[in-house]
Amino acid sequence: MAVLVIGGAGYIGSHAAHVLRRKGYEVIIYDNLGTGHRELAEGFELITADIGDSAKLAKVLQRCDAVMHFAAHAYVGESVQNPKKYFRNNVTDALTLLDTVMESRVRKFIFSSTCAVYGNPVKVPITEDNPRQPVNPYGATKLAFEYALEAYSRAYGLRYVSFRYFNAAGADEGGTIGELHAPETHLIPLIFEAIQGKRAALEIFGDDYPTADGTCIRDYIHVNDLAEAHVLGVEHLSKGESAAVNLGTGKGYSVHEVVSTVERVTGHKVPTHIGTRRPGDPAELVADPAFAEKLLRWKAKRSLEEIISTAWSWAQKQTTASVAKT
Repeated sequence: MAVLVIGGAGYIGSHAAHVLRRKGYEVIIYDNLGTGHRELAEGFELITADIGDSAKLAKVLQRCDAVMHFAAHAYVGESVQNPKKYFRNNVTDALTLLDTVMESRVRKFIFSSTCAVYGNPVKVPITEDNPRQPVNPYGATKLAFEYALEAYSRAYGLRYVSFRYFNAAGADEGGTIGELHAPETHLIPLIFEAIQGKRAALEIFGDDYPTADGTCIRDYIHVNDLAEAHVLGVEHLSKGESAAVNLGTGKGYSVHEVVSTVERVTGHKVPTHIGTRRPGDPAELVADPAFAEKLLRWKAKRSLEEIISTAWSWAQKQTTASVAKT
């Protein structure tokens, strides 16, 4: 089976591409390299184009049996400042992708969605039946595309899985790919930057939340656990119905707990600074992964320590490579 990985030169998409290949799938990566990196797609066929380019999509879809869509813009803060950019790419151009898929023979579609569709959850751990009430344009655009998938499934026979991620982290154990964002907004790489002196300190956005230590609690899931779920999603669609599925571990860690775990794993002290809360940050976001386990026989296997260890190895490798270039 051939899988078209849209956004496969990005962080999660590249890990999905590697897991697909290890499982015996043919993989074609399609990415405009706007935020993706050619080096993360090394060793794969790479088509450099936008998701709004229906002609290029139609041509490559002739060779494919399934699509994975990772090509959304994904910065919450930027979505607030520039919603036009997010609605254009995550909804308008994504609908061009979806329409082009429907004009092909492909009927299996895996969507990289987000727990941001829930907004401030009414209960934690979060189950798939929580109300979808996003509180920022990023979450709203992801929800809009989920609605499109639901409608297309009912009307046209499309089969899809929408995976609602919690906090993706870590790097491939082989050390060949990992997290490359500019700007970086994810907690664990930001902690590493503080360790490495690339920033004066890690800014912690508020320590007065109603949690045990006052800092936000999040569910951190290893990127390869995420990627493995996507392969199971494709296999499910060969025989099963469309679904929306949370991907998380079911266990949350506060910012302070992540910092202390990084210090223990790396042996480095992390300089920190307490800042003000960010608007719209819920106190706690933790998945209930029971449905993923029931539907896909999937469960996150890697611990927070493994997440940090693989991410730290990748960060050190990137620092070494950067020094070598200079």
